[in-house]
Amino acid sequence: MIDVFLLLGSNLGDRQSFLSDARNHIKTGIAPIVSASSVYETQSWGKTDEPDYLNQVLYLKTGMPPQQLLETILGIEKLMGRKREEKWGSRIIDIDILFYGHEIINETDLKVPHPELHKRMFTLEPLNEIAPDFIHPVLNKSIFELKSELKSDLHVKKL
Repeated sequence: MIDVFLLLGSNLGDRQSFLSDARNHIKTGIAPIVSASSVYETQSWGKTDEPDYLNQVLYLKTGMPPQQLLETILGIEKLMGRKREEKWGSRIIDIDILFYGHEIINETDLKVPHPELHKRMFTLEPLNEIAPDFIHPVLNKSIFELKSELKSDLHVKKL
């Protein structure tokens, strides 16, 4: 079984409900959730004129291979009504693979660890809550260290 960390995000409609629905789909379609961070409200990042996001990190243990995991996640997003129309655009649900164990995957459609996670407080804050000692396999720093080093004026608030 592989330790997997996923980031959920929603900034349209009933954001709490969409996160809950995504957790349920993940539990039934991928693996039980070992632990989940609190939900955080975060200012939009990348495209800053969008509504605020709710974000949460989930920790799972799964035997599902990485490409199958990606396909399953994309299927959950599609089932929930996700439309990919513009980069960093608003969405009812977004599910990112942050880590797949300590593996480094660099494929066209799958990059793990997530290449932007160390630059995003909305990822590091909830990840630090449940896995502060997890070591980033590329940067060789703990999540706590990455969070402590990040200079960000992005508003991230625990709900």
